[in-house]
Amino acid sequence: MSLLDSRERRLFLDVAHRAVMSAVANIDVPDSLPNDANSHELTGAFVTLRRSGQLRGCIGEIDSKESLVKVINRCARAAALEDPRFGPIRSDELAEIKIEISILASPRESKPEEIEPGKHGLIVSRGYLRGVLLPQVATERGWNAQRFLEETCIKAGLEQDAWRDRATRIEVFTAEVFGETDAQTDKTRNSSGRAEPGYSIST
Repeated sequence: MSLLDSRERRLFLDVAHRAVMSAVANIDVPDSLPNDANSHELTGAFVTLRRSGQLRGCIGEIDSKESLVKVINRCARAAALEDPRFGPIRSDELAEIKIEISILASPRESKPEEIEPGKHGLIVSRGYLRGVLLPQVATERGWNAQRFLEETCIKAGLEQDAWRDRATRIEVFTAEVFGETDAQTDKTRNSSGRAEPGYSIST
């Protein structure tokens, strides 16, 4: 069951959109941001930016103590300008950028056999090394649980089979994932509750 209503989704997407636009234009963020409910069950967020379906930036925070609005605002700006895998987004790219937000529930420690690809995101850590992959990554790549674990280990800078080591900590989390096309669908429902043609759900 969704923990966010359509109003909250639109709010978060609007905050992310404004943050990306202002970051690319080199404009400071306003001191005041809209309020959000910040459910105690949702403690972090990732903002993913795509251009023509390809990843263009993704930054997130886990177990933040701040409001989701503040986390999303900060992560959206960072995804636009600071993802080390990509150069900063240029103004001529903005029209093609699509925003996806993942709102995270609190992580919990897990055994490898408990992992459900598509449902769970993964955090693999050992010492100061840590790798995080969102639930949708396994679905998009068609990975089974073992491959998902291996890729998260690699993301952490660990050896591929580090998840087998007792010194490696494995955590899972769930996420509510939605994008700009979801918000468009919410805004264009007719009186029967159905979405008007031409819009689709992306999650």
